[in-house]
Amino acid sequence: MLRPRPLLLFIALFLYSGIPARAQDQEQPEQPALQTQAEPKQKEPPAVKEPEKIVTPSETAHPPSTARKILSNFWGDQKAMWTSPFHTKPEDVKWWALFGGGSAALIAKDRDLSNWVGRDTTQISFSKNVSQIGAAYTTLPLAGGFYLYGKWKDDPKARETGALAAEALLDSYIIVGVLKVAAGRERPDEGTGHFFRGHHSFPSGHAIMSWSMASLIAHEYAPGKVAPIVAYSLATVVSVARFTGQKHFASDIVAGGAMGWFIGRYVFEHHLDPNIHKRYNQPVVSRLMPKNINPVMDLRTRTYGLSLNWHP
Repeated sequence: MLRPRPLLLFIALFLYSGIPARAQDQEQPEQPALQTQAEPKQKEPPAVKEPEKIVTPSETAHPPSTARKILSNFWGDQKAMWTSPFHTKPEDVKWWALFGGGSAALIAKDRDLSNWVGRDTTQISFSKNVSQIGAAYTTLPLAGGFYLYGKWKDDPKARETGALAAEALLDSYIIVGVLKVAAGRERPDEGTGHFFRGHHSFPSGHAIMSWSMASLIAHEYAPGKVAPIVAYSLATVVSVARFTGQKHFASDIVAGGAMGWFIGRYVFEHHLDPNIHKRYNQPVVSRLMPKNINPVMDLRTRTYGLSLNWHP
């Protein structure tokens, strides 16, 4: 029996685990040994090498300029993503090892895991319907919904989310299309998972689309908890449904999900506008240090002291 070859899987995961998360081009100056007063620091946004790639509120104010910005950024995204193995950072190697090694290990067990789930027709039908949450005709309108809401409420962050989500989905759609043709893997309902047979199982398109969308939304609305939890939960539901619906093997889903997460993170960190993200504009303060220190003096009771007010 021909064993599936995991070489393509490692190459694909290497492309996206190697996408640089942060470009640290300049070293931070050394702090003086003694400081008379500690100044509050601001959280630094991910560095952007080319400022013209930032999606500004003025560009997302109108659909034509938004579309032009998405398309102009798209070509730069594709170049960076496909050439990422040539500028992999040491801190990204661990992610390559985790997702690449895990997916390769799953390939050896894909058939057993697929058989363990079973082929109940009711389960398969239900799972296929649920998994359509991650389809292009669902995720793209969701990105459009963020954009339209942002125009309606004059909310630059919502408009940026819609624009960058559409950009991440476009990146994902092109990448997964190329990899599917290159891998040619059989789906669970088509065969036993052999590669290079002219099929389109690896990687999962629904997983890469849903996870790129979830990653983008989660990064946009961090450090809040609700949006990331909802986004990642829906992406997980889609991924599980593609597996239980016998449309993908487990390794297809893990590979697609990992690529999608990296794509969403890359698009956010290279195109965000720091001016509309509060966490990059507010000083970082320690809750261990008091906000105000005021003297307290009562001559009648001969009470002297200090009043401390703490950060909320």
